[in-house]
Amino acid sequence: MLTAEDFEKHENKEEFISILKSKLDPSQLEDILYTVNYEQQLLKLQAELVDLQQWVAKNNKRVCIIFEGRDAAGKGGTIRRFVEHLNPRSMRIVALTKPTVVEKGQWYFRRYIKELPNPGEIVFFDRSWYNRAVVEPVMGFCSKEEYDKFMVQVPEFEHMLYEDGIDIIKFWFSISKEEQLNRFNSRLKNPLKQWKFSVVDKEGQRRWDDYTYYKEQMFSKSHTTFSPWIIVESNDKRQARLESIRYVLSHFDYDGKESSGLTVFPDPNIVQRYHRLIKHLD
Repeated sequence: MLTAEDFEKHENKEEFISILKSKLDPSQLEDILYTVNYEQQLLKLQAELVDLQQWVAKNNKRVCIIFEGRDAAGKGGTIRRFVEHLNPRSMRIVALTKPTVVEKGQWYFRRYIKELPNPGEIVFFDRSWYNRAVVEPVMGFCSKEEYDKFMVQVPEFEHMLYEDGIDIIKFWFSISKEEQLNRFNSRLKNPLKQWKFSVVDKEGQRRWDDYTYYKEQMFSKSHTTFSPWIIVESNDKRQARLESIRYVLSHFDYDGKESSGLTVFPDPNIVQRYHRLIKHLD
């Protein structure tokens, strides 16, 4: 067991690691070193995000980053790491609740249009208009006619945004069925996270194959050259966070790029463009 003296008597990193090796079993040591490395990389990448945000504000860019995926795939946790050190005056997180009666009578995209980024702003969508592509048809929250209309309109809608100069990045966080169940069970055991679990989450496991069908339909209809889907393997939350941040950073030529000393190009084994021939976790 480590003591206070162990933390006090070492003079450098190498000495402290040798103490850890003598006191911990290999798996414990590996977990600690992995966590330390993750935290170091995350902090440096977050510093790069600050540089990116300043460049976006300076050049009046409009950046829209969409986070989609099955429940418990790690979308919310990743967004928190993105925004942790950003200036709240020039970024927003959008997580809309179910539409009101009035909104249900409007064009589907209207309530999302008003949330799009202003000049100099980055907006993070924790779920987006793609609710209608997967969750709503699976759960019966929309009609077939509404679904079909959406699938026709969404590439046209995104093309208009692209032509108007909005940079859109669309992430799909891919998680296995087993890992999703593990995370659901973990939420139920944690009183601080029980609020995250809902009836819809429970149905997600039972209707896994339905979600898979509609997810693939979504990719086939809305993966375009101007607005591609980026698949993030997220069974390892920490890897998914680092590599998705890297992808966003690699997407822009901002001032001071890679000043942190880290590469901003993502691991292609973790982050890649959608391709129908590539097998995904989900």
